[in-house]
Amino acid sequence: MRAVAYKIPQPISAETSLIDVDLPVPEATGHDLLVEIRAVSVNPVDVKVRAHSAPPADEVKVLGWDAAGIVKAVGPDVTLFKPGDEVYYAGAINRPGTYAEFHLVDERIVGRKPKSLDFAAAAALPLTSITAYEALFDRLKVQDAVPGAARALLVIGGAGGVGSITIQIARALTDLTVIATASRPETQAWVKELGAQHVVDHSKPIAPQVAALGIGAPGFIFSTTNTDSHIPDIVEAIAPQGRFALIDDPKFLDVVPFKRKAVSVHWELMFTRSLFSTPDMIEQHNLLNKVSELVDAGNIRTTLSQTVGAINAANMKKAHSMVESGRMKGKAALVGF
Repeated sequence: MRAVAYKIPQPISAETSLIDVDLPVPEATGHDLLVEIRAVSVNPVDVKVRAHSAPPADEVKVLGWDAAGIVKAVGPDVTLFKPGDEVYYAGAINRPGTYAEFHLVDERIVGRKPKSLDFAAAAALPLTSITAYEALFDRLKVQDAVPGAARALLVIGGAGGVGSITIQIARALTDLTVIATASRPETQAWVKELGAQHVVDHSKPIAPQVAALGIGAPGFIFSTTNTDSHIPDIVEAIAPQGRFALIDDPKFLDVVPFKRKAVSVHWELMFTRSLFSTPDMIEQHNLLNKVSELVDAGNIRTTLSQTVGAINAANMKKAHSMVESGRMKGKAALVGF
C-alpha cells in the first residue's frame, strides 16, 4: 500500500522530510478495524512528531491521526462496525498513522462519519472535536457552574482547529457566553461566523479587553496555543475558583500565580484514553457519534478551510508548512491517493 512517512526528524524544507513509501497492508485483529483511508487532515501534533521523534534505525514512521474512510475488514472482537461503514476518527499516538491507503484503528475510538459531509470535510473534525469535547466536559466541567463567575468561556486561539470547533460545541451544547481571541480581520470574522459572541485580540493584553466587555470574570478559560505568553492575562481575567485548561506545550508553566484565586489547572490530551487503554476509552466513540449527529442536524459545521490535494509526500509537505506558519484558519485536508 502507498503511504507517506519519514526516516529522520528534519525541517519540512528538507528534501526527505517526508517521503512516499510502499508498505504491506496490515491485518485486523482484536477490536481493530481495517480502514481504507479516503481523506486525512493535518494537525500540530503531526508537525511536532515529524520534527522531534526519530523512528528506530532502518525503519520509517507513518504520521497522521485525523482520517475518514471506509471499513474494509474487522477483527474478531469488533461489535460496533462492519465492512462498508463510513467512519472518521483521530487514531492513537502510539500506533502507525493515517497517511496510508489502509490503516488499523481500535473501534472504541472511531465514530460514524457525518452523512452530510464528504470525506475531506469529515476528516477535519475528529482530533479537534475530541480535544474540545473532553476539555469542556471532562476537564473544565463547564456543566458545573463556578460560584459568582460569569457563565462565560474564553477560548484563546479561537481561529485554529481546536478553537474553531470548541466555539461551536460550546454554543451547541451549553449556555456559556463564548469569548474567542483572534488577531487578524479574517480570523476575527471566522470566529464570529462560528458563533463567538465576543472577540478580543490576543496580540494585545487580553485581560483588559475581557473586563471591558462588562459581562464579569469568566469561570472558564481554554488556551489552545502560546499559553506561556498569556499566563499573566489568564490569571488576571479568570474568576476566583475558576477552571483553566490548556493543550499546548509551554517550555515552562508557573502555576503558582493561580493559587491566590484557587484556580484549578487541567491539561487535555485526547490521546490519553487510547494510550493507556482506559476503561472509558469507548467515550471517544460516543462523543464522535454525538458530534456527527450535531453536524447532520446543522448545529455544527466542519472546520475545513482548504484541501491541499492528493495524499502524497509533496502535498503533505505543503500542509505541514501551512500548520508550521502558525496562521492557519481551521483545518487543511488531503484527499485520496
